[in-house]
Amino acid sequence: MPTPHISAPQGAFAKTVLMAGDPLRAKFVAEKYLQEATMVTAVRNMYGYTGTYKGRPISVMGSGMGMPSIGIYSYELYDVYGVENIVRIGSAGSYRESLNVMDVVLVNQSYSDSTYARMMNGCIDKVIMPSPELNEIITQTAVERNVPLKLAAVHSTDVFYVDPRMESFLQLRDRTKADCVEMESFALFHNANVLGRRAACLLTISDSFCTKTEISSAERETSLTVMIELALESAIRF
Repeated sequence: MPTPHISAPQGAFAKTVLMAGDPLRAKFVAEKYLQEATMVTAVRNMYGYTGTYKGRPISVMGSGMGMPSIGIYSYELYDVYGVENIVRIGSAGSYRESLNVMDVVLVNQSYSDSTYARMMNGCIDKVIMPSPELNEIITQTAVERNVPLKLAAVHSTDVFYVDPRMESFLQLRDRTKADCVEMESFALFHNANVLGRRAACLLTISDSFCTKTEISSAERETSLTVMIELALESAIRF
């Protein structure tokens, strides 16, 4: 049955969902890549669609920004709608000169100081892993498609604007042992672990703390096609 946050009926979502932070990116993916895409939910303008990609059912949905938001939507997709796999397709800020703007990253661990896991079920881990099976498929798909893919540890933070008097990005990088920063993967991975489902996170570097370069908001919405196509090609193999 529908939830307060997702209005779709049972059976509306495919077993695999790609989740973009921006609901307009979800709309872009559905309209550009999915055949016979149908909007299945739009509560609070958090768009969700289901269609097919190369004959396989695939869904794509927005998650919103931050762990509380993706925490709600991913939990309900797993627990209420029977989704088995969620791949976050998002953006990240680079902490290292080896990660440049527009590089595609596969997260191999997510560090967070967030209380999300502890408040949910008492978990005090600061590092949570993605599903190794999904990461293996994504990595192999990247090799076969000649997609330059970089593995990275991510800092999953609750705070976008950090007072530099508290911690500089260099201090954050050294403390978290992270290569880049985003705001959702920790909660997604935790939900997957709690519910016995699978999760992965693909990111495109949208800005760099090292070089002070960045892409525009419009580019974040529509230009991350290398990452999106890798996610889709991998998803039909899950």
